[in-house]
Amino acid sequence: MLKLIIAFSFSLISMTAFADGIQSLRNFYNQTHAMRAGFSQVVTDKQGRKVQEVQGEMQLKRPNKFRWDYNKPYEQQIISDGKQVWLYDTELAQVTVRELSKALGSSPAALLAGDDSLDKSFQFTSVNRDNELEWVKADPKIADSGFDNILLGFKSGELQQMELVDSFGLQTKIVFNHIEHNPTLDNKMFLFKVPKGVDVVKE
Repeated sequence: MLKLIIAFSFSLISMTAFADGIQSLRNFYNQTHAMRAGFSQVVTDKQGRKVQEVQGEMQLKRPNKFRWDYNKPYEQQIISDGKQVWLYDTELAQVTVRELSKALGSSPAALLAGDDSLDKSFQFTSVNRDNELEWVKADPKIADSGFDNILLGFKSGELQQMELVDSFGLQTKIVFNHIEHNPTLDNKMFLFKVPKGVDVVKE
């Protein structure tokens, strides 16, 4: 009987741990109206070989405003003003513009800066990865989202890491640092002005 009680207790603890990831995401979504952080990003291929490493800064402001500035050696900007998303590649001197409704959906940005329809776009599962973070796996419900799955790791209510696997099998790991929770962000930070001599491609 004692063994059964102990085993049952451990199963309850395990279930609670698994529930933490989803609850952490809900808490983050409900309590975080703005966020600013530095990040480091590493992309690896199916064999685990590093194909890209870059650092930068991200900012988000709900609803639907976000900005990701990637520094050297791969300079890019991804900016949403709440209506359109601008992807500026400095090396190519090209800007790609998409309507927000087409660009968000089941994308990683929707998890961080989107509206209250997360469950319509993703299936959530808490994951135990045997480390300090509380993890939740988000599987896009839309087949052509471009991502097979997205993992988010939380600690003390703050987003610490993201891991993404795209449809080509590339894995992107993003680690956040110098996190600011609900800073005051000027809406001007989420406006994009096309530089002179840069081509604009609308999708």
